[in-house]
Amino acid sequence: MTEAVPSRITELQLHEEELVFPGFDHHDAWRLGSLIANHAVEAGHAVAIDIRRHNLVLFRCVLPGATADQEEWIRRKAASTLRFERSTALLSAEFAAKEFDPTQGGWLAPEDYTLAGGSFPIRVRRTGVVAAVTVSGLASDDDHQLAVDGIREYLRTASG
Repeated sequence: MTEAVPSRITELQLHEEELVFPGFDHHDAWRLGSLIANHAVEAGHAVAIDIRRHNLVLFRCVLPGATADQEEWIRRKAASTLRFERSTALLSAEFAAKEFDPTQGGWLAPEDYTLAGGSFPIRVRRTGVVAAVTVSGLASDDDHQLAVDGIREYLRTASG
C-alpha cells in the first residue's frame, strides 16, 4: 500500500466530518441540487445530479450531454452511499487499501452497487445519514469534488 492511499482516506474522512448539515428537508435538497447544477452548467459539465432518500428522489437534473447510462451509475452509487453511510470515494479508497473489491465474489451485486466516486452522504447533526447527493458524468474524483464543493458552499452560505 502506498503512502498516498492513507492520506487520501484521511482527506475523504475529513470531508465527511466537516460536511454535516444542521437539518435537511425537501427545500434544502432543491437548493443544494440547484447550486451544484449551476456550478456544473458554468463549468460546461455534462452530468446528471441526484439527491435521494433511498427510493424517493428529492432532486434530479440531467444536463445536456449526459447520457442515459448516468441513471444506472447514479442508482448504484447512491445505493452504496445509503447502505454504508459513506461517500463512494471513501469506500473506494478504503477497499482499495485492503485490496478487496466487494462487488466481486458475491458480497455486493455489481448490478446494484458501485464504488465509483461521486455519491456523498447527507449527514444531519444528531440524526445521521438521511440522503445521498450523487453526481455522474465526469471522472470519479471529479464527480466527488463537484458534490463536495457544492455541499461546502451550501453549508457556508446557509449558515452565514
